[in-house]
Formats: sequence, structure tokens, C-alpha cells
Amino acid sequence: MIPAVNSLNNTIHFSAGDNANEKKLAYTKDTLLKNNILTRTRIGFDKLTNAFTVYTAKGLKGSKNANFYEFLTMGTVPYLIGSGMLMAVFNSVNTKYASDSVRHASRLGRKMALGVLFYGLMKSISKPFVTTPVKWFTGVDTQLPYAKVNYELPEDINDTDITSIEYHKVFESVEFPRWDLLYGDETKGEKRNFRYDKIAKKLGLGTNLNDSDQEVKPLIKEIVVKTSTATNISQYLWAACGVAFAFQKPWEKFFNVMSFKFWKPEAFSQSAVQFGKSFVESAKSFYQGDGSSFMKRHGGKVLMGAALASTVLGVINASTSTNKPSKLDSADIIEKDRKYVVN
Repeated sequence: MIPAVNSLNNTIHFSAGDNANEKKLAYTKDTLLKNNILTRTRIGFDKLTNAFTVYTAKGLKGSKNANFYEFLTMGTVPYLIGSGMLMAVFNSVNTKYASDSVRHASRLGRKMALGVLFYGLMKSISKPFVTTPVKWFTGVDTQLPYAKVNYELPEDINDTDITSIEYHKVFESVEFPRWDLLYGDETKGEKRNFRYDKIAKKLGLGTNLNDSDQEVKPLIKEIVVKTSTATNISQYLWAACGVAFAFQKPWEKFFNVMSFKFWKPEAFSQSAVQFGKSFVESAKSFYQGDGSSFMKRHGGKVLMGAALASTVLGVINASTSTNKPSKLDSADIIEKDRKYVVN
């Protein structure tokens, strides 16, 4: 047994030492996780903190264990820093303008900052608009997460084992999904194909199939591809709606009283109330339009309609398979009055 364990975030370092410091690993093997708010929040927090700390440090020092997963996860760092700089680059120089120009520049700069915020927010929350209905209709959770255990190379003479945890999705690779994680654990009393049985039933293939896993695997791949395509299209259309929503005129009322000084309850409360009012008024303005031209009057409706249509059509397309196997059995295709020869 390895006596001592030192943990840094999701990386576990083992070395010789005192048994009193022993600490159990969160996972001892690749483990399927529940796809719920708690799990998604925990995974998001873990990946974010590691991107700014552990993964960045490993990359800068040239660690032999730095990998492509960590590189992709670190993409969050420039995304957030870039968003903050985009917000600041316009607003930071407002005070350098003439007094009349400051007001107009500040108004536009704050709308730009709000647009960046709503862009990221809508892009994030719109993904379930497609994936959740697809799961309801087909039984396939394209965002099902799992924890992957990595055994890394020792970086110190005292390291006898280094284990890190990565978070992936079962259908992250269309060609090589983690089918093995979807089989039931028979030692826990689960049927081997119980997850595949549920999907087969949802897809209308029937129940009590001999090999439900083999029946549904090609259909699952098709659903994953269609869902991914629909999600990518609809996400950016909803994000565009968020940007357009942020540029509505009623937000100016909120900017006039905006305050984040929660230690001043009166000003903070007034700001919060006005935010709610501006939100509702901006939603009406975005949908109803304002102006004489067609785009000013109906641009919001067109953009929202396109986002909604891409979502609905994407869900319908992903839930409708063109490759369902025939339900014919041997009795339907074998003619009993004919002789058959097997070579």
C-alpha cells in the first residue's frame, strides 16, 4: 500500500510517508456521472479553477504530463480575459472625451459590455434547448459526462504514482464513444443492457431485445451527430439574440442608476429594481421593434424566429432516424415451402 497522498486540486501525488495522511481517490476507474445541475456545476468549477492554476502551471514549466485535454480546458482563460478586455477597452477611455461625448460613449460602451455578457450567457444556456428535448424523445443523453482517471508519469524522484481526473462526455467522439460505460454493473444487480433497452424502447424498436446494444448503437451515433449540428447552429443564433437584446434603449434607464455597491442597500436595491424593469421593457422593445424601416420594426422577431426555428427543426431532425432497422423477423422473410442450402 502507498502510505502518503498529497492532493492538488484534481491531481493526486503519491509518495512515501506517514499512513495518517492517506487519502482516498475520488475515482479509482473511469466512472459514469449523473447529468444534473450539481454535477455540471462541480465539473465547471473544477475545470475553471484548474485552467487558471494547475494546467497553466504545468504548461509553463513544460510538464511531461501536460496534455491536449488540459490545453483545450485552458481555452477558458483567454476567453474570459478577452471578454473582460473587450468590456474595458471602450469604457476605460470614456473620460478622455469632451463632456457631451462622454455621455454618448458611456451609453454605447455599457451596452457593448452588456452585449458581451449576454452573448456568453445565451450561448451557454441555449445548449439544453436542443439536447434536453432530444433526450426526452430518444432517451439519448448526448451530454452524459464521465470522470476519466489518468495515471501520469512521475515528475519527482519521490513520486511513485500520479493520478489526475479529467471530465469528458461519453459521446465526445462520434467514432469511438465510450460504449463500455453504458453497460450495467451486474455485481450491483443491474441488467447488462438496461440503458440500451431504455433507448431501444424510446426509439420504438420494442422491448426484450436479444442484443439491444447492437440495435441502437448506429442510431445513437446518428442522433449524436444531428444533435451536435443543431446545437452549434442554434447556440450562435441565440447568442446573437442576446447581443441584440443588450442594445435596446430601455437599458439606459438602468445604466443611469446602476450600482454594485451592496454595502449601500438603498442604491443597490434601486439598481436591482431598475434592472428588472429595464429587462422587461427591453424584451418588449426587442420583440416589437422601434422605427419606420422593416428591420427596425421586425428585426427582433426575425432573429428570434430564426433561433427558435433552428432549435425546433434541429430537435425534430435529431429525433427522427432514417436508419431504423426493420422489425421483420425470420417468419416474415423465410418461405417455408422453399428449400434452403447452407454452404
